[in-house]
Amino acid sequence: MQKLKGTAVVAHGGGPTAVINASLAGVIEERRRHGEIVALYGARHGIQGVLAEDFLDLDREDPNLIELIARTPGSALGSCRYKVKEPDYERILEVFRAHNVRYFFYTGGNDSMDTTMKVAQLARQSGYELRAIGIPKTIDNDLAETDHSPGYGSAALFYACALRDIGADLRELPGRVTVVEVMGRNAGWLTAATALARHQPDDPPHLIYLPERPLPAEKLLADVEAVYRRLGYAVVAVCEGQRDEKGEPFGADLIAADGFAHALAGNLAHALSQLIARRLKLRARSEKPGLLGRTSAAFVSESDRQEARICGREAVHAALEGESEKMVTLVREPGAAYRVRTGLVELERVANVERRFPTEWIHPEGNDVLGPFLEYARPLTGEIAPRARLSGTPVPRRLG
Repeated sequence: MQKLKGTAVVAHGGGPTAVINASLAGVIEERRRHGEIVALYGARHGIQGVLAEDFLDLDREDPNLIELIARTPGSALGSCRYKVKEPDYERILEVFRAHNVRYFFYTGGNDSMDTTMKVAQLARQSGYELRAIGIPKTIDNDLAETDHSPGYGSAALFYACALRDIGADLRELPGRVTVVEVMGRNAGWLTAATALARHQPDDPPHLIYLPERPLPAEKLLADVEAVYRRLGYAVVAVCEGQRDEKGEPFGADLIAADGFAHALAGNLAHALSQLIARRLKLRARSEKPGLLGRTSAAFVSESDRQEARICGREAVHAALEGESEKMVTLVREPGAAYRVRTGLVELERVANVERRFPTEWIHPEGNDVLGPFLEYARPLTGEIAPRARLSGTPVPRRLG
């Protein structure tokens, strides 16, 4: 295969994660090993940076700083949620020609993979040699064709610890119900991960609802009341994309759609807590950790960070081997011990495809998850320690 010399551009699309910069570091370090890439630019704020010809010269960055950036949550390059329009693709190719860009690495989710594919297709149709590789990234874990996505493990760790700690507060001061809203537009992977907080049968969260299963309001109320009567408190984990049996968000307000027409309820947990308080006459409130779930520096899964970096390195390696219109995947090896390797998949099999949470991993009652999911998720977050509790040896009463 003839070597292709030229500039490389790396960009980030969609919501940042705790480990997206590790993928960036992987691209940078692998590129340094190969002379075919004569320069490496970072597009500021994703594909919008490409359109604006707004690049950073990553070759001028101190390697020690890059190592620090690799361990820093959020996107060092910035990101965007911009729906690329048809005329934009010609502009992207025009910018790439001007800078002799022959390698394009786009880190993102479903929509970013679609953008990467269309840029590569236009280049091919125009006779311009460009190798475009997608690097997987999403806390939602809804990318198709990969065992899991970099970013998910760290966000799952955060939410599991958040539910553990919120639950401890309610256990220590009972008489309350708390509904915790978890990110995850249409897929329940993150909400499901809150089950990792449990170490004892009655540990919170007591109820887990996923958008893959519609939730009738009466079912929610019956479940909450049963838990509360048994324990004296209840912790509910619910995905921000949850809907009732009519496809409605329980009276919550739908927030404005982004550039990709993704509408979400902005106050779902609040609406549910108000419903519980009104109908069951219980003290109920809501919590919405929100963006903390993908930006917290205190909760980063080490395996997640390592795998994100490996994906960045593999993207460069694949492009230099002549691959294009592909996304890097993580493939779980069979066996009891957790091991993964990287693979490649055609972008057309990933672009705009949403991988939902498997229904066979949802409890038949629709309010919990099953053991196979816990086995799947535990290696991605690392250990989640329980809260220390007193052994509870009672002192005998003397007054009867």
